Amino acid sequence: MVRERKLQFPEGFLWGTASSAHQCEGGNLNNQWYRWEQQGRTLTGERSGVAANWWQQAERDFELAEQMENNALRLSLEWSRIEPEEGRWDESALERYRALLTDLRRRRMTPLVTLHHFTDPLWFSERGGFELEENIRYFVRFVRFVVGRLRDLCSFWLTINEPNVYAFLGYLTGEFPPGERSALRALRVLRNLMAAHVQSFYAIREWQPEGKIGYCLNYRLLDPFRSYSPLDRVVASLQDTFFNWLALKLAEGKPVGFPLSFALPVLPRAAGARDYHGVNYYTRDLVVFDPRRPGELFGRRFPCPGAPMQDPGQAGYFGEVYPEGLYRVLQLVYRRTRGNKPLYVTEHGLNDVEDRLRPRAILEHLAMLHRAIREGLPVRGYFHWTLVDNFEWNEGWGAHFGLVELNPQTQERRPRPSASMFGEICRANAITESIVERYAPEAAATIFGSAAATSLGARVLT
Repeated sequence: MVRERKLQFPEGFLWGTASSAHQCEGGNLNNQWYRWEQQGRTLTGERSGVAANWWQQAERDFELAEQMENNALRLSLEWSRIEPEEGRWDESALERYRALLTDLRRRRMTPLVTLHHFTDPLWFSERGGFELEENIRYFVRFVRFVVGRLRDLCSFWLTINEPNVYAFLGYLTGEFPPGERSALRALRVLRNLMAAHVQSFYAIREWQPEGKIGYCLNYRLLDPFRSYSPLDRVVASLQDTFFNWLALKLAEGKPVGFPLSFALPVLPRAAGARDYHGVNYYTRDLVVFDPRRPGELFGRRFPCPGAPMQDPGQAGYFGEVYPEGLYRVLQLVYRRTRGNKPLYVTEHGLNDVEDRLRPRAILEHLAMLHRAIREGLPVRGYFHWTLVDNFEWNEGWGAHFGLVELNPQTQERRPRPSASMFGEICRANAITESIVERYAPEAAATIFGSAAATSLGARVLT
């Protein structure tokens, strides 16, 4: 009898989905993203409205996650709900979050709670937000308050989501609020966000010595279009450093180097301020030297010709499907941090309304993740972005990342085939040959050929 091939994941591996409050809850009327939508500044002019209606009925989607046998779920707290005015705490909002965390624990799902996911209270934005170093104290005060009130229900915290995206899209390219275009301001915001993470880490540690505390960064690989071209290599390296690695150096308490060291001095106490590294990965770009683009460090970005492509969206930036990139990013983060902390894939997914690429893409990305584990990397979990379609920031309702399709007008849900497949992977804690045959038989050679089926099941993750 021929034994079924499979890629077994370690015992205790976390399987879940990731989400954010503003994109799912609905009715968030008191943050800078709501104002951005009201000003008609999303690419479609759409507004989040009731979003996926999680503020009223998140539990029905938690049930879908439970049916997929997810053992974890990442969600965020909406700061502007809990502190709608400076210094005034809304107990009813806090009780709603307690109910959500209690429901997850009842379902035996580990909550990973993000404390800042792109949204700021209006009162905080009007004071200058994270552009001013003195405002960090407001965020740290919020962190102390919510962790003090929720620590009996959660011990797994993510302080700040994608500070590199928040800083550069909000203050360099102007695509996110507040819509500024200043490299110096973007760098200042980036440093203040990383300082906020460091201070929040120590604030949480006081409340909860046993807690797991980290952050996550978005890593978008930037490869030279022509490897033989010194100009392509230089501009790709500059863009890569600027977007992917400045924040990590700050988080590690390392100097960023001249001349950026003037704008980004080393953060005190940063070197020990994490229990894990969160890795968000979606795609990569090729970069070619272009003297007409000084604002982009003289590099023009584009997807690899002929590569399978996600649905482009309004801005056309969702990019190619590149599974090897997840393996490469995990290796890079591990090496740059000297392997000193565990890794979690805190986001990965793709924009794919018809679910034409998602099943194979998930399988191939997970095969690459398995390869990283097999080679000794301490990857402890995978959170797919996302559970149900949600309001995708500037893209509005036109992007579809959910394992479950959502009609925002009727609030009707319909699980996509990838939801069933993900559930089978979670139940088996493995990619099995039968799963591949049912959902993406054309990927079998890639999945089982490039990463030999290896059992890791006896090892317990700590």
